[in-house]
Amino acid sequence: MTVLTVLVTGGSSASGVAAARALAAAGHRVLTVGSDEDRIQAAALEAGDGVTPLVCDLASLESVRQLASAIEGLGIGGVDGVIHLVGGWRGAKGIEDQSDEDWEALERGAITTLRNVSRVFYSQLEASARGRFAMVSSTSASAPTAAVASYAAAKAAAEAWTMAVADGFRRTQSGNGDAITEQPHPTTEQHSAAVIFVVKALVDDAMRREHPERRFPGYTDVEDLAAAAVGLFEQPAATLNGQRILLAK
Repeated sequence: MTVLTVLVTGGSSASGVAAARALAAAGHRVLTVGSDEDRIQAAALEAGDGVTPLVCDLASLESVRQLASAIEGLGIGGVDGVIHLVGGWRGAKGIEDQSDEDWEALERGAITTLRNVSRVFYSQLEASARGRFAMVSSTSASAPTAAVASYAAAKAAAEAWTMAVADGFRRTQSGNGDAITEQPHPTTEQHSAAVIFVVKALVDDAMRREHPERRFPGYTDVEDLAAAAVGLFEQPAATLNGQRILLAK
């Protein structure tokens, strides 16, 4: 088995821990990233052996570039996969009380971090024999309500960016045309893919213990999300690239 290097962003979250653990158990080298050193170190320990914690402000392009340099300094080669789990949630009563503060937080968490990570690591993912980029979106992006207008808009923007990443992979692989000139590239089997995991919301065991009275209908367990992330590296890129994969139940 080829050992792949997978970057898990938002690694301090329950979904980040689950993804890191599952990827490491599958035999991959996992780099888990968070903005708080103590939290990401604790998360890496919880995820288990084979998980290396790294600290980065993903909303800062320069910090992400420094992260890439730090990974290069580890001497492990380029990154083969990015599982982007940074986001956040903000809601309101309706359209009129969608605050600028909420929008700025969502733009920073859901859009800016994704743009930065995908731009900095794009060439590595494109060069990898099994390059994979994945983000987590919400069912509300395609069916927004007034109460979650800002959240749904931010997720929709992040989805659009991810689909553009998928188009970039498509155009430079499988002999497809260049994005600007439409001139065909040498025929190369599709080997990189960008996908969107779509959920209603995520749930973990801690949430269930905290709210034993709730049933969390339609929620996706973080362990199921983690399994889906592992599965990306076991499926053909040509099948995956540009897909919205529904994990909501």
